[in-house]
Amino acid sequence: MDRPVVLVGNPNVGKSALFGALTGTYVTVSNYPGTTVEVTRGAVTVGGHKLTLLDTPGAASLLPASEDERVTRDILLGGPAHAVVVVGDAKNVERTLMLALQAAETGAPLVLCLNMSDEARARGIAMDSAELSDRLGVEIVSTVAVRHEGLPRLTAALVEPRRSRARVDYPQEVEKAVLAAEPLLPEAPISRRSLALMVLAGDETLTAWLAARLPHADLARIESLREDLARRLPEPTAYVITRARLDAARRLAGAVSERAKEASSRSPVALFFERYATHAFWGLPLLAVVLTASYFFVGVFGAKILVDLLEQGLFGKIISPAATAAANRYIPWPFLRDLLVGPYGMITMALAYALALILPIVSTFFIAFGALEDSGYLPRLAVMVNRAFRKMGLNGKAVLPMVLGLGCDTMATLTTRILETRKERLIVTLLLALGVPCSAQLTVVMAMLSGLSPWAVVIWGGVVVAVILLVGRLAARILPGRGSDFVLELPPLRLPRPGNILIKTFARIEWYLREAVPLFILGTLILFTADRLGLLPGIERISEPVLSGALGLPRETAEAFVVGFLRRDFGAAGLFDLARQGRLSPVQVVTAMVTITLFIPCVANFFMIVKERGWKTALAIAAFILPFALGVGAAVNSTLHALDVTLK
Repeated sequence: MDRPVVLVGNPNVGKSALFGALTGTYVTVSNYPGTTVEVTRGAVTVGGHKLTLLDTPGAASLLPASEDERVTRDILLGGPAHAVVVVGDAKNVERTLMLALQAAETGAPLVLCLNMSDEARARGIAMDSAELSDRLGVEIVSTVAVRHEGLPRLTAALVEPRRSRARVDYPQEVEKAVLAAEPLLPEAPISRRSLALMVLAGDETLTAWLAARLPHADLARIESLREDLARRLPEPTAYVITRARLDAARRLAGAVSERAKEASSRSPVALFFERYATHAFWGLPLLAVVLTASYFFVGVFGAKILVDLLEQGLFGKIISPAATAAANRYIPWPFLRDLLVGPYGMITMALAYALALILPIVSTFFIAFGALEDSGYLPRLAVMVNRAFRKMGLNGKAVLPMVLGLGCDTMATLTTRILETRKERLIVTLLLALGVPCSAQLTVVMAMLSGLSPWAVVIWGGVVVAVILLVGRLAARILPGRGSDFVLELPPLRLPRPGNILIKTFARIEWYLREAVPLFILGTLILFTADRLGLLPGIERISEPVLSGALGLPRETAEAFVVGFLRRDFGAAGLFDLARQGRLSPVQVVTAMVTITLFIPCVANFFMIVKERGWKTALAIAAFILPFALGVGAAVNSTLHALDVTLK
C-alpha cells in the first residue's frame, strides 16, 4: 500500500486550496480558520505514480489543544507518510517554522511549502529560500495555490522528500528527561524523541495509545519522569518546550527573511477595511454596511426579483401548467397524476419549492457568504463579538462555527472541533441547533419579513439574538468545565477574487441540489401520503391548541411544521407560500418565523450531533428545543397582540 502525502499547516494558510489544485477535487476554501475539520482524501501524481493526498485540519501545534489538532497529530501517528508537506503562510515565516520544526522532530520526510507568496511580495517580504533549505535540509517551494503557481516544483520535490536535519535545543533538564523516556516508548511512525516531548509536555490524548502498547511498569516510569521534570522546571513543561521552539523559529526566520517597504499593490479598499474593521467604534458602522449590502443582495435581489422570475414566471406560467396538461392528457391514473402535479405533487410542490422558491435565495446567499469568506472579514467579526461571547462562557473564536451555520448547521456542528474545550463545543452545538438558521431557512425568513415593516426584522432578529445570549449564558453556568483563551491570528483583508467566489458558489449549489432537493421530495411525499390517508386533518386538530391557541397561527401551518422535522427550510418554504397567498397576517408571519427559526434541528444536523456528541446529548438537545421554541413563539404572539403591533 502506498504511503500517503500529508498536508499539515496552521489554520488559514491555504491547505485546502493547495489540495484542490493538486488533486482537482474541490473542498471549501475560505479565508478563515476552521474550514477543514475532517481529513479529505484525493490523488496526486508524483513521479508518474498516483499517491493518496490527505488534507488535514489546521493545527497551530502537534501538541493538541483542540479536536482538530488531535486529528492532524493522529494522522502522523497512525502510519508512515511518503512525505509531510508543511504548508505555511509566506507572510508569517516564523509561525510556519514553529510547526515545521515540530514536524521535523517526527522524523518524517518533509517538504516546506510557503503558500500565498504573492501576498508576501505585495508586502515587500523577501525570503532566502536557498539559505532556509540549507538550514532545514529540505526542499522549500513557494506557491500561490489559487493560481496554481509553483505546483510543478512542489510535485517534483515530492519525488524524493528528505528528512530535516533541523533540531531544537531544549533546556538541559528537558533534554535529560527526553533521553530517559525514549527507550521506554514503543516503536511508532514518528520518532521517539517527538513522542517523548509530547508525553513530557502533558499530552493526555496519548494516554490510551500508550496504554495499549506499553506494560504498566513502563507507563509508571514515564509518568514519574514527567512529574519529576515538572517539579524541576520553574514554569510548566509545555510552556518551556513551546518557548524553546518559538525561539528557534524566531532565530531561523530572522536569518532567512527580510521585510522591505510595503509594496503599493495592495488595494486601498482592503487597507481601509483592515485598519477599521476591528475598531471599537468604526467597526460597528462597517459591520452595518456589510449586513445591509448582504440584505439587499439576498433579501431583495434574490428573494424578490429572482423568486418572482422563477416561481411566478418559469414554474407558474410554463413548467407547472405544462406538466399538469401533460399529466391530464397522458396519465390515466388519478393517483399518479396527483402524485406528480397535485397539491402535494413532486413537480408542483417539491420541485417548485426547491428550485423556484429556495434555490435563487440560497444562490445569492452563497455568493454573498463566499465574498465575506474570501475577503478575510469573518475573523475580524470574531474579534468584534469576543466580549459578548465571553458572557456565554465562549470566546470570539466560537463565532466562526456559528457563522458557518448560516451556510449549513450540519457542517457547522462538525467545525465545533476547532474549539478547545468540551464545554465550548457543547454550548455552540446547542446554539447552532437552536437559533442559527441555515442559508435556505434564513433567506426564506428574510424574504417573508422584507414585505413587512422594518420593525418585523428588528423583532425577529432581536428575539433570536436574545434567545441565543440567554440560553448560552445559562448553559455556561449549568454545564461543567472551563472556557479557553481567545487566540486567533487575523489574515490580511483582500478584495474577494471572483473566481474563488464562483467556484465556492457552484460547489455549494451542487451540495444543495444533492442534499436538499431529495429531502424536499421526501417531505412532499410524506405530506402526499398523509393527505391520502386522511392524516392531515387529524394532525391539524391535534396541533390546533398549540398552533391556533398559543401561537395564533392557522391550522394549515401544521403541514409546514410537520415537514420542519425533516428540514426547517422546507417548513419555512411552506409558511412562505401561505404568506404569499395572504393567509398569514404580519403578526402571524413574525410569530411563525421566530418559531421555525428556533425549531428542532433538521434530520441531517441531528445525526451530526449524534456523531459528534452522542445519542444522549442529541436527544436532550432536541427535547429541550421543541417546547422551548413553541414557548418563545407563544410569548412573541401574546406580546405583539398585547401591544397591538401591526407591522404593516
